[in-house]
Amino acid sequence: MKIRNHKLIRVLARILAWGLRLWFRPVRLHLVGEVPGMDPYGDAGERRYLYCLWHDAIVGVIFSRPHTRMAGLVSLHADGAWVADVMEVFGIRPIRGSSSRRGAAAVREMCTAARDWHIAITVDGPRGPRHRVKDGILYIASQTGRPIVPTAFVASREFRPRGRWTDMCIPWPWAHTWLVACAPLHVPPGLRPDQLAPYRDQLQQAMDDVNAFAEAIARGEAEGFYPGWREALAGDVSRRAA
Repeated sequence: MKIRNHKLIRVLARILAWGLRLWFRPVRLHLVGEVPGMDPYGDAGERRYLYCLWHDAIVGVIFSRPHTRMAGLVSLHADGAWVADVMEVFGIRPIRGSSSRRGAAAVREMCTAARDWHIAITVDGPRGPRHRVKDGILYIASQTGRPIVPTAFVASREFRPRGRWTDMCIPWPWAHTWLVACAPLHVPPGLRPDQLAPYRDQLQQAMDDVNAFAEAIARGEAEGFYPGWREALAGDVSRRAA
């Protein structure tokens, strides 16, 4: 049975959000960055970034901590209303749209929002193909001048419920989780859509690498994985999820 009453959806979404906040409270979050100052939960000063992540990481990224000046793209599908209301509870500004509905308007809104907000984009989207970069974030980066930060979220103990959001990563309470960010990718200004392919390949490689590294951390095999990451691991920030 689908619920259509928006007021009821908002109430239920807030109950769900607070339930998930309690679920995540005992989770230990580790923030690991190749470059300092790119914490999506902290104060980045005047800097703004486009955070690139896979769709199956979205629950962990949203609920690990409250966000600061963050906006995110949410589908116009009926289920998107739940997601948008949950995001608002955690201080994330929802921007509604998808490739099939209100796509151009959503891109314009994200370009405007990027002046003052970080933007989080699940680049493989809810429909896939899974773990394959699409061009939208690259176009926004080219139009706004904002750098793209490839990120990964992994957990030491997790479960992945089956259903519409197959393979969504949800950590068990008291698990260790890692949000890993690698060096920003800069896209030249004013590119046309047919000029984005080389940068899509670069971003795909960066996402593959940062996710492989994050998974190595969760397995306890990170030492020696990347020559430049030892310092990042030594300086990671460990926090309880809020």
